[in-house]
Amino acid sequence: MLSLNTITKTKGSSQKIKRVGRGNASGHGTYSTRGLKGQKSRSGVSGLKRLGMRKQLLAIPKLRGFRSLNPKNQVVSVKAINRYFKDNETVNPAALFAKKLIARVDLPVKILGKEKLSVKVKLEGVKMSEGVTAQIK
Repeated sequence: MLSLNTITKTKGSSQKIKRVGRGNASGHGTYSTRGLKGQKSRSGVSGLKRLGMRKQLLAIPKLRGFRSLNPKNQVVSVKAINRYFKDNETVNPAALFAKKLIARVDLPVKILGKEKLSVKVKLEGVKMSEGVTAQIK
């Protein structure tokens, strides 16, 4: 779909700008490609009188929304920790990734859940909900 954020210039479409009013040797001296008389030959007259272009720009869909620089937490439930970990094991992003409970190691991990934590594990490098921190204390 055509939208403003996907438009790119095609090869060979852009040319050097026409430098006007730089002497007759340039080929664009004297009248500077404006002709002799009339409103468009005078200074201070806007060349942006085409309202159709504005209508066209407003009609094209733009990329909406906002993308945060802070990544979202990867969520792991207490139920999953009870199932996949044994007593005295360490729960960290690398261990969770190895057991395929999270997709990426470099993104933050948060442990959530209202269930009871039945295994005694060490939690390192992970965030926890208030309920989980209360259970550990």
